[in-house]
Amino acid sequence: MLFPTLAFGVFFLVVYFTAWSLDRENGRRKLFLLLASWFFYAQWDWRFVGLLIASAILNWGVAALIARDRERRGDGKGNGWLVGLGVAVNLLILGFFKYYGFFVEQAGELLMRFGWERDLPLLQIVLPVGISFFTFQGISYVVDVHRGKTPPAKSLLDVMLLMSFFPHLVAGPIVRASDLLPQFERTPRLTRVMATHGLLLIVWGLFKKTVIASELSTNLVDPVFFDPTAYGAVDIAAAVYGYAVQIYCDFSAYSDMAIGLAALLGYSFPRNFDQPYRAASLQSFWRRWHISLSSWLRDYLYVPLGGGRKGLFASCINVFITMVLGGLWHGAALTFLAWGALHGGVQVIERLGRAMFKRPEGAEERKSVLPTVVGVLVTFHIVCLGWILFRAESFDLAVQVLQGLGRIGPVVVLTPLLLTLIVGGLAMHWLPPRAVEGMAERLKTAPSITLGLLIGTAILLVEAVRPEGVAPFIYFQF
Repeated sequence: MLFPTLAFGVFFLVVYFTAWSLDRENGRRKLFLLLASWFFYAQWDWRFVGLLIASAILNWGVAALIARDRERRGDGKGNGWLVGLGVAVNLLILGFFKYYGFFVEQAGELLMRFGWERDLPLLQIVLPVGISFFTFQGISYVVDVHRGKTPPAKSLLDVMLLMSFFPHLVAGPIVRASDLLPQFERTPRLTRVMATHGLLLIVWGLFKKTVIASELSTNLVDPVFFDPTAYGAVDIAAAVYGYAVQIYCDFSAYSDMAIGLAALLGYSFPRNFDQPYRAASLQSFWRRWHISLSSWLRDYLYVPLGGGRKGLFASCINVFITMVLGGLWHGAALTFLAWGALHGGVQVIERLGRAMFKRPEGAEERKSVLPTVVGVLVTFHIVCLGWILFRAESFDLAVQVLQGLGRIGPVVVLTPLLLTLIVGGLAMHWLPPRAVEGMAERLKTAPSITLGLLIGTAILLVEAVRPEGVAPFIYFQF
């Protein structure tokens, strides 16, 4: 049940009116939202609702044991083995569903190279939609309780809703327990600014997903990446730039709609994208792209590895490991590992360069205009190089795309419309920061009829220009 569909629209209207009819009974409201979230997830595969429930019970139980152990010890510290057990079980669940087949295949190939050919057991395992997101959600909750950054939830219901809440269930953003649990504990209120902001984000997300991302995917990116040898340099370059725009519009659209839907229900989600292609370095890019994941990797992987506490060399190793594992998080394939290694390697070079020239972090974005423009262009093209690895189904296809950039040939698929969408998608990054929030603030005093007409007209315009059908969001596969 995809967001930009009539079925989801009907579902959300039922949830919206029912939830606000229960606004004075917060316990029943949360129970209803939990049941609605399970229904939403069951539209993909009802059998995996049990996995959601089991994961929530696991993390609730481990966090409760950590809190009880800390209270018993009386020193404000919990026993490390409990949090280790909780994290390990979460990773085992994620690893089984997401990486079992990958590791079995790699082990089989390794054995064959040594002449030890074996028939290893290869199970056909269905990857649950959103498992990476709700598993990371559970890990962050357990670790934060252990660190004392958030108290344990007052009820199992709150933890279940934290991990199952349908707006962010299948593709994020990863909302920390410290942000969402306090909101669940109090009765929500819907202000005029929240409602306006939520509606504008939903419409903006619909436009980015159904008009820009879908058009670029169907008519440019998918054909070229399916068979790069059939196209010349212009079409292939357009497909690479087009994919950069497509994945941004696709994923940021989901985040925008998730934030907007949560706002209409009275809850606040953190911002997940901040004009990432304006970044003048890879480090800055990851502070702007998929912010909830990059901050998760920083807090729960980079920092525990040692962060930058042990000097420059250790910091470089830790950031490289973090990015490689971040690549593996995106998919069980060598292309994703290479994508993570590229981002990690460039960040290591950036850190060494700053140390060599004694420049503080973020200095590249405080330079004069020309060096900043150069930094943005270089960073963007490194990101695009990474997107080739990210999008290609194999290394062979990635190599064919790179080779095709030097091949002269006729322009087959690039049209004025597609070029306009690419340029327009990149131009979005130079809109005023937080433009949607500013528009919501300006419209907060507008009459309800005026606001309704504006939103309704915008939706009709999107419906009029969008192509038929809705492709699944890219990040559903992660």
